[in-house]
Amino acid sequence: MSKKLVAYFSASGVTEGVAKKLATVAEADLFQIMPETPYTVADLDWHNKNSRSSVEMSNPSSRPAIASKVQDMSQYETVFVGFPVWWYVAPTIINTFLESYDFAGKNIVLFATSGSSGLGNSQKMLESSVAKTVNWIPGKRVSSSITKQELADWVKELGL
Repeated sequence: MSKKLVAYFSASGVTEGVAKKLATVAEADLFQIMPETPYTVADLDWHNKNSRSSVEMSNPSSRPAIASKVQDMSQYETVFVGFPVWWYVAPTIINTFLESYDFAGKNIVLFATSGSSGLGNSQKMLESSVAKTVNWIPGKRVSSSITKQELADWVKELGL
């Protein structure tokens, strides 16, 4: 069996809950992508065009610093990358994470939490952050209420 990692960014705890369930059913290690400077409630106010999240998402080259790194990414064959959908794509901290490692030859599977928005252009927007030899496996949007069984069925469908 190949070694798997579930790496996730969670601003409010929703994605974290899903990531923990996914790591359990996929028999994967778990890594939280934490910003060096934590987001405050005001930072996450998407109604305010001057909030930190709004400013980051309006700048495609924004790369928020991450507090820690995965110790040995080379040991993983498959990396699930989870995040909340912001402005119909992945938050730019996901680009920071992907640009921090060599994913050549690895499987990357995106999963996103959202009340209704799908993955949108997330994969397309993230592809430039990794080696061309990454094997992108189709990801999915999940709700906070997804069950362990539903996640296990998805992992089985993926053949991982």
